[in-house]
Amino acid sequence: MSGGFFRGTSADQDTRFSNKQAKLLKSQKFAPELDHLVDIRKVKMDVVKPWIATRVTEFLGFEDEVLINFIYGLLDGKEINGKEVQIQLTGFMEKNTGKFMKELWNLLRSAEQNASGVPQQFLDAKEEEIKKKKEEADRITLEIQKKRDIEQEKAKEMDGEVDKTRSQSDGFHSLPKRLPPVGEEDIASEERNGSRGNNR
Repeated sequence: MSGGFFRGTSADQDTRFSNKQAKLLKSQKFAPELDHLVDIRKVKMDVVKPWIATRVTEFLGFEDEVLINFIYGLLDGKEINGKEVQIQLTGFMEKNTGKFMKELWNLLRSAEQNASGVPQQFLDAKEEEIKKKKEEADRITLEIQKKRDIEQEKAKEMDGEVDKTRSQSDGFHSLPKRLPPVGEEDIASEERNGSRGNNR
């Protein structure tokens, strides 16, 4: 130690670190999408973060909160270099890193270009979801209306049968009363009266 300062160099001053980063940038394969920097300030990260957590979990086969939060940290800035992010993630996600970064960068670039700050893919999915819900609601409404129409038709048929029965009943009561049946005594009496008349 001389003059109150430590001898040596910092990591920034040591060319071995910068050379390693440069070598990784040259040796790794990057998707064309990663050639573009992304202005994270134009992106609604609270919408993108759930996708990141879900996709990382799908690739790894389990939920790794440490890695997920690490990715959030890498995306915390102004203009983000996708290639540098991929280099940082390769040790964790290995062969899945390239595919993940391509999907992520497509979403981030789409969100950056949208005034809403939301990826177009998310907006389309939401619109499709709303459309399906409306179609389902319309289908249910139509089914309910059909059932009501059938019930009303049945009710009309029942009312018609009741009216028909009533009219038949009223017609029956309006018929003239039948004469009482003629008994045997009455017939015998008429015959006797007739024979008497002939004798006269």
